[in-house]
Amino acid sequence: METPVREVTREQIEILVYGMTCEHCVRRVTKTLEGLPGTLDVRVSLADSKASFSYDSSQVSRGQMDAAIAEAGYSTEPIPSEDEISEVEAKVQAEQSSVQQSAQNGAASAVGSLVLPSEITGQATPTDSDAKRQFKVSGMTCANCALTIEKGVGKMPGVKSATVNFASEKLNLELDPSVVSEAEILAKIKDLGYGAQSADGEGGKQQFKVSGMTCANCALTIEKKLKKTPGVNLASVNFANETVTVEYDSKVLNLNGIFEQVRDAGYIPIENQGEPEEDRTAIKQRNWLVFSAVVSLPLIPIMYLLPMTKPVLYTMFVLATIVQFTAGWTFYRGAYHALKNKSANMDVLVAMGITAAYGYSVLTTFPEIFFSGPTFYDASAVLITFVRFGKYLEAKAKGRAGQALKRLLELQADKARLFVNGEEKDVAASEVKIGDIVVVKPGEKIPVDGEIIEGETSIDESMLTGESIPVEKGQGAAVIGATINKSGSIKVKTTKTGKDTVLSGIVKMVEEAQGVKPQIQRFADTISNYFVPTVVSLSVITFLVWYFAIQQTFVFAFTAAIAVLVIACPCALGLATPTAIMVGSGVGLNRGILFKSAAVLESISGLQAIGFDKTGTLTKGTPEVTDIVAYGMEESELLKIAAAGENPSIHPLAQAVVACARKEELALEEVKDYREESGYGVVCAYQGEPLLIGNIKLMQKYEVDVRALEKDFQRLTEAGKTTMYITLAGNGIGIIALADVLKDSTKKAVRRLNELGLKTFMITGDNQKVANVVAQEVGIDEVAAEVLPQDKINIIRKYQEQGLKVAMVGDGINDAPALAQADIGIAIGSGTDVAKETGDVILVRNDLLDVERAIRLGRKTLNKIKQNLFWALIYNAIGIPVAAGVFYPLTGELLPPEWAGLAMAFSSVSVVTNSLLLRGYGKKLLD
Repeated sequence: METPVREVTREQIEILVYGMTCEHCVRRVTKTLEGLPGTLDVRVSLADSKASFSYDSSQVSRGQMDAAIAEAGYSTEPIPSEDEISEVEAKVQAEQSSVQQSAQNGAASAVGSLVLPSEITGQATPTDSDAKRQFKVSGMTCANCALTIEKGVGKMPGVKSATVNFASEKLNLELDPSVVSEAEILAKIKDLGYGAQSADGEGGKQQFKVSGMTCANCALTIEKKLKKTPGVNLASVNFANETVTVEYDSKVLNLNGIFEQVRDAGYIPIENQGEPEEDRTAIKQRNWLVFSAVVSLPLIPIMYLLPMTKPVLYTMFVLATIVQFTAGWTFYRGAYHALKNKSANMDVLVAMGITAAYGYSVLTTFPEIFFSGPTFYDASAVLITFVRFGKYLEAKAKGRAGQALKRLLELQADKARLFVNGEEKDVAASEVKIGDIVVVKPGEKIPVDGEIIEGETSIDESMLTGESIPVEKGQGAAVIGATINKSGSIKVKTTKTGKDTVLSGIVKMVEEAQGVKPQIQRFADTISNYFVPTVVSLSVITFLVWYFAIQQTFVFAFTAAIAVLVIACPCALGLATPTAIMVGSGVGLNRGILFKSAAVLESISGLQAIGFDKTGTLTKGTPEVTDIVAYGMEESELLKIAAAGENPSIHPLAQAVVACARKEELALEEVKDYREESGYGVVCAYQGEPLLIGNIKLMQKYEVDVRALEKDFQRLTEAGKTTMYITLAGNGIGIIALADVLKDSTKKAVRRLNELGLKTFMITGDNQKVANVVAQEVGIDEVAAEVLPQDKINIIRKYQEQGLKVAMVGDGINDAPALAQADIGIAIGSGTDVAKETGDVILVRNDLLDVERAIRLGRKTLNKIKQNLFWALIYNAIGIPVAAGVFYPLTGELLPPEWAGLAMAFSSVSVVTNSLLLRGYGKKLLD
């Protein structure tokens, strides 16, 4: 006979809660109310700003509820909106203007006082007129370009600060809009030699392929069709490569609408599925590298193996000219814009070097017009090839960095199932508007930020939070786009779209955190700013001294001056960093460690503190059964019963219990009347008896006495484990505890980092008790627990404000802002692609010991870069005086320009060879 189950009747209440802005606020309020005695069935709605739940009035009062909500940082009283605050601010400004006008007119009118509460505004009067603007910049090919834009725009009147994020190609400005306009900013960027468009506005620019065109008139037909479409600002069709480029106002039109217009014109639009822009840039640089190498390499055997007859000279002239003004043209263009804006970057150095080598060779190729002398066309052409190689490496690195933010948005669902007039309709997720209702079935991505209006489910939010255990949600609960619906079918009312979504907010945080550049990215530019004018000055001085002071011939003086420029060619300086990075990164990748930029090498050598995310980083990221406590039966029998009850569920905790039973090869029986009670546990019938598996609230709801189990339950809970009661026929039969267990290498990795003298800390959204247990077990120094995703970045800042160089190790999207904010972001290879792209160092093998190995390899690589730069500069310090002829009085010989070119080439070879010595360090990384 089944034991009767009686439910407890409780009073129902709804409370308005103000100040919630996201799902994390909902969680905090939910957790606060669930912590009050006698409360059950807590449901918090972000859209309606309310909390509904049942409660026992004998245990908790309304005043206690209000006080608890206030202590959590929210209010049960209305908070003025931003519009209301703006309205009050406008009134204040109007009153102030009235006072000023009255004073000017000599009137002594009384002004009523209107005070804006400081707790609302945070200031006495709104006097700050600064505004923030963001622009998308195109045409940058290296970090020097970013520096040029920063300098040029930063000097404009009204611009308070200018920061270029080279990775995302964004220019972030703080400016006074009353002094400088957006049009002036765009014009200045264009004048600097780059393209730009506002990233704050609602405009969009897309390029896509079109099939079905058979002639140029087809392209014209599509252009006309699109130009007549409301919202389209510009349309251009390239018939040769079958592409359409369109600029449009996304307030009026979306990309699907543009596709519809193309179809209506009789052609087929093809959504972009090819290589990203960054990959295309790298391919373009690779093609230029191959071209310049193929054309320039024949010059070397021609130069040194064939007699210098006129046909040979003319052949060299033709080949060098082709390289000079095709592959080398980009350096002239970059140098022009740099000098035009009163700066000197690597393009200036390269342009001067190749011009000196090529120009001198042209003069000596035609002695009947100019003068006789040696030629060194090979120096200019090979120099272009070497620097093109560096450009290719930069493009590859930029491509990896630039994809990080794009991949964040790519996590969003492409399609949505719209619920209209009782019917379901598949549409593009971008077409969903605020207020629309979408249906999400088990296993599907949630396409929008919204609120559940029907159904109950568990949602996998690991892509956002990094936590592996799904969150139980029902009617009124907020959901986030790109998370995964695990169990039940739900209907969601859309509350946020576009730039207002949680995922877009994370993108913005990553952009802002990446905006500040480390000094190593400016190092080559700093050297260039002093090196270029110094070399030019020395070249001019050399000519003047020999020609006027010592009265040597013009050819002698000019030869010495050219030799100075050629020997001071910046090839070694330009290759010092990229070659060491290439070799060091290759060594790391072979050992499961990937360095993404030179910025890592500066910061990693001076690290003083390192932080870890818990779930998926220190731990495996999946729950496992750790303890089985049976009462009145064998542990295997308890596990068998519990696994039978959990078997129908897809919840990770339930599946962990089932997996444990199957590992023990236990036969599982079928249960009847199975149902999941969200937030409580599982209720079913096992062999005709009621079986309950869940938390204390489930036991209280069905009035099952589990006091005999409380001691063991408390012990396991205090150990930081997720613990569940199991009762059968109204009697407690045992407890099962689960935990996200540590990775095998965690303890050893933390110990090694402590031995390096680094402070270690952990940041986690988990509760304080669990976090303390994990930290104590692995030997971590400090713990920041119950941290919301948006606050992780603040923890990193706190350590940085103490003057520490900080690294962060993480694996989830919620870690992305913290990875970007840290001096070094280290992403676990098994984590989300976004975390890997945002990190400066990626642990491909998902081995925490590689954190310490990465630091050792980074220090070694940085040491090589410093050696390369040192020898490159020393080479110039010695070579320039020799080329200038300081030893001519002793030797009677002037360094020929071709020998200067050879010395330049030797300096490059020495730098590359020194970098290649890093390969021998690879075996030591496994220690």
